[in-house]
Amino acid sequence: MKKFLKNRYFVIGISIIVVITLTAGAFYFGYQQGIKKPQTVIIRGVANLEEGNLEVIDFSLFWDAWRILKDKHVEADKINNQDLVYGAISGLFGALKDPNSVFFPPTDAKKFTEDISGEFSGIGAEIGIRNEQLVIIAPLKNTPAEKAGLKAADKILKINDTVAVNLSVDEAVKLIRGERGTTVILTILRNGWEKPKEISIIRNIIQVPTLDWEMLALSEAEGKDIAYIHLYNFYEKVPFLFYQMVTEMIFKNPKGIVLDLRNNPGGYLEASVNLAGWFLKPGEVVVKEEFRSDESQIFKAHGNGLFREMPMVILINEGSASASEILAGALRDNRGVKLIGKKSFGKGTVQELETLKNGSMAKITVAHWIMPKGQLIEKHGLTPDYEIDLTEDDIKAGRDPQLEKAMEILKSEL
Repeated sequence: MKKFLKNRYFVIGISIIVVITLTAGAFYFGYQQGIKKPQTVIIRGVANLEEGNLEVIDFSLFWDAWRILKDKHVEADKINNQDLVYGAISGLFGALKDPNSVFFPPTDAKKFTEDISGEFSGIGAEIGIRNEQLVIIAPLKNTPAEKAGLKAADKILKINDTVAVNLSVDEAVKLIRGERGTTVILTILRNGWEKPKEISIIRNIIQVPTLDWEMLALSEAEGKDIAYIHLYNFYEKVPFLFYQMVTEMIFKNPKGIVLDLRNNPGGYLEASVNLAGWFLKPGEVVVKEEFRSDESQIFKAHGNGLFREMPMVILINEGSASASEILAGALRDNRGVKLIGKKSFGKGTVQELETLKNGSMAKITVAHWIMPKGQLIEKHGLTPDYEIDLTEDDIKAGRDPQLEKAMEILKSEL
């Protein structure tokens, strides 16, 4: 069975960038300037076309375009050859038409590392592409994006003066990011609006939250015996932080759990599988990965299953993506846990990280996720058992009908 032990799977919902390296060497073949240790990389099916040979791709076209650009472009003297190579590799990945497979030049790789470390300068929103439209996947808690009123599924039409049509996620991130204290203007169209609106957002240092929890009461007449857990992402520290939370929560003797995965854009696959081990029996299937070779890898719950028999419900919405969909789907399929809220985003592919030369990086889609009962997540998402709206009026009034419904359903199961 094919294993990817070299790098961790990173499954962020698409708001950051992705990259492939398998054929990147093709651009370096014959191009040795600036490379201290040149090497010959053989790419099968690619060659400088010989007359009459139609069985290979004519790669000489690339060098013809290179020469014309260098010879004739009005600012050719200002063009860095290495940047041309980076641009060519980015175009290679763009041909996949997969917003989750993109190339990171060194500067973008550095930004990506900052993202997963949990602190960076920007507006604090995960973005992605759905139906060829740039959208907000989820605004992060207590960030400029959330405070400005951005919501999951908002369509981004313009970033400052740049029209967002045909922008890649990578290009959009570069435009939205910026120094702390500066302003970016997003032109947003939301379902239900008659026309787009411009939203001005002041960038700030973003510290990505991980989880909050508190004990809630089912009614005013009852004690606080329901554990409400709001998980904001599945980044690297989640398993440890969740363990810390459990050591405190267990002394509260909860009778039920509400797991809130709304606006959770995902993170590490390992974190999702780890958390599933608290809620499932050891050995139960969490998710299956299917690769292009028809090989598959099954991830099963491991751990003590401390909460496997405790009544619980899960909150999801349009901003719940990737790793959060895996956890929600696994608990639904194995335990019949009810999902409440709105249909999830539908990000169900696996990306693998590769570190390349010169500090560049690649994130490439290598597999699809399949739920225990066979559902494909990608572009489908999870449909809630109880679809409940959360309107702007609800938010302004401090109401949360989705949470209220969750508590109602949980009460019926106790």
